[in-house]
Amino acid sequence: MTQPLLPSEQVDNVSQFFQIHPENPQARLIKQAVEIIRKGGVVIYPTDSSYAIGCHIGDKNAVERVRRLRQLDDKHNFALICSDLSQLGLFAKIDTGTFRLLKAHLPGPYTFILNATREVPRLLLHPKKRTIGLRVPSHPIALALLEELGEPLMSVTLIMPGETEPMSDPHEMRQLLEHQVDLIIDGGFGGIKASTVINLADGEPQVIRVGCGDPAPFMVEA
Repeated sequence: MTQPLLPSEQVDNVSQFFQIHPENPQARLIKQAVEIIRKGGVVIYPTDSSYAIGCHIGDKNAVERVRRLRQLDDKHNFALICSDLSQLGLFAKIDTGTFRLLKAHLPGPYTFILNATREVPRLLLHPKKRTIGLRVPSHPIALALLEELGEPLMSVTLIMPGETEPMSDPHEMRQLLEHQVDLIIDGGFGGIKASTVINLADGEPQVIRVGCGDPAPFMVEA
């Protein structure tokens, strides 16, 4: 069971619940969702792997709310969800070989751990390794949010403490989390596997988590 948020971290009102078409997102609802994000809101939204929790990358209070909701320590690698490959170079140190690798697998259900640039807010970085996760999803709702926002979202998979799989039913999310987030976007049932996580920060690809993205291209033969 998840622990309740402290009173200072709770949302005063019940969260909003938007039903957004998973293939043709309604522009009006996307704009309203982005307005909530810009005002410091914590949002649950669908990606091409599973549902995730997102917020503005520079909002310390929102990031701490996400951290507490997921019960994450300071060594967790947060991810920045980007709209396309061109944004990745702003937030991570990417050489030519790494870019080719990313281009071959993104957009897609992968999170790549990379060495961060100074553009990444400190509160999102791994405290010792100075790394950040980066994703480019292929889900229309996620991409619509990113296009309207004009910058990446800070994001983590919606896996509750004590669970091993992401939540997939938006109505169950509403029952459990309506007082702990500001918006739940219902884009239909989500996947039950998170993204596959690949560490590229140390040179050779290392599979950190096997999810719905095929890990085979990154497996190093013995």
